[in-house]
Amino acid sequence: MKNYDLLVIGSGPAGERAAVQAAKLKKRVAIIEKGRLVGGVSLHTGTLPSKTLRETVLHYSQLRRRSVYGIQCYLRQDISVQELMFRKDQVIQSELDVIEGHLFRNNIEIVYGTASFIDSNTLEVKLPDGNEAVYKGEVILIATGTRPARPREIPFDDANVYDGESILKLNRIPKSMAVVGGGVIGCEYASIFSNLGIKITLFDSRQQILSNLDRELVEALQYQMRKNGMVLHLNEQVSEVAIEANDRVRISCVSGKIIHCEKLLYAIGRIGNTDKLNLDAIGLKPNQRGFLEVNGHFQTQIPHVYAAGDVIGQPMLASVSQDQGRIAMCWAFGGPEDRCSMNRLLPYAIYTIPEISIVGETEESLTAQNVPYEIGHAFYREVARGQIINEPDGMVKLLFNRESLNLLGVHILGSRASELIHIGQAVLSFGGKITYFIDTVFNYPTLSEAYKIAALNGINRLG
Repeated sequence: MKNYDLLVIGSGPAGERAAVQAAKLKKRVAIIEKGRLVGGVSLHTGTLPSKTLRETVLHYSQLRRRSVYGIQCYLRQDISVQELMFRKDQVIQSELDVIEGHLFRNNIEIVYGTASFIDSNTLEVKLPDGNEAVYKGEVILIATGTRPARPREIPFDDANVYDGESILKLNRIPKSMAVVGGGVIGCEYASIFSNLGIKITLFDSRQQILSNLDRELVEALQYQMRKNGMVLHLNEQVSEVAIEANDRVRISCVSGKIIHCEKLLYAIGRIGNTDKLNLDAIGLKPNQRGFLEVNGHFQTQIPHVYAAGDVIGQPMLASVSQDQGRIAMCWAFGGPEDRCSMNRLLPYAIYTIPEISIVGETEESLTAQNVPYEIGHAFYREVARGQIINEPDGMVKLLFNRESLNLLGVHILGSRASELIHIGQAVLSFGGKITYFIDTVFNYPTLSEAYKIAALNGINRLG
């Protein structure tokens, strides 16, 4: 039996950052990873692969529109899956080297195998060679992440019907694809494949996609999707999915609609990876979706057993998971008090094409709180940079208090939205007013100028 100050189950963003934080506090740490390599879903089948694929497709689609810049050149139309995935594999390997370097420099031991609890301080690990080992930890962190939900009635075969991770194994570029689920993963992949020229049909049972976002931005995104040839079936419930004899997929809806396509991406929900941990042995019970409940310190009902990352549910963002793991270990091992809390202002980015990023309040949340607010708009076509990069439909939307002028929320649709959002996040964090943007000089020409234009628009609305 080997003894450690900390045992981490899972090496994704939460597990890696937690392990490094504990090592910085002079603790002996081991990570137990069931996969062949560290990095978790975020690195291998989730965040990085999908965003790298998006960037490749974005460049490809921009080249197809090269005539905007007066350039005439030949571009092959028969691009292959292997060509699309080339850059993805490079990025994964580079990031894997970075993660392994962090763990090595901090003397963190990596154990490859599947962990399960014997008791609240002891883990049994089934090793790849078939043997078993026992590890004991003063503190244990569960950072096992999530996996796509795969309902039994959906005929997943990862050749015709895919989930949000297996879609990266797509064997060829189809002419048509259906996407069931208008959440983040469904919308991102629908945008990616639509920009490849694939005929996309998206189904969602709700009135709008991305239903938790600002309605105005979502409506603008839906317009862009339809403009790009995507068909949206909203408020539509899928009743049956079947693979036909010719390997085509048939989607039947409650309304009676029947759609045929070559491939289907089913992207409705994710579940926590807790079913193999033998949590019954320590008296922990996840909810019906496999997620664990934690307190503000990321402790489970057992004080020395912590959980962080996607396995504890929303917001399920890699950026947030990293901080959750770090903060959990600050509480567990007495880290600096000023680093033991998480900023309440979490930026969200949805990597559709165009991308969306938000931070702070929405119109709907402010209305529910009876807060008197005003809106300032700016469109990319109003700034020179927007014209230069041919992104006229982008938008920056600022929400602010009509009386105090304090900034309350920032919502951006368009190129580089996920980068631009941090300007608004900083002003929000320090309780700044919308006048900050008016009094600030921005580089010219940049998209950041849209903040000034939106602020002036908002102030003008006050009369």
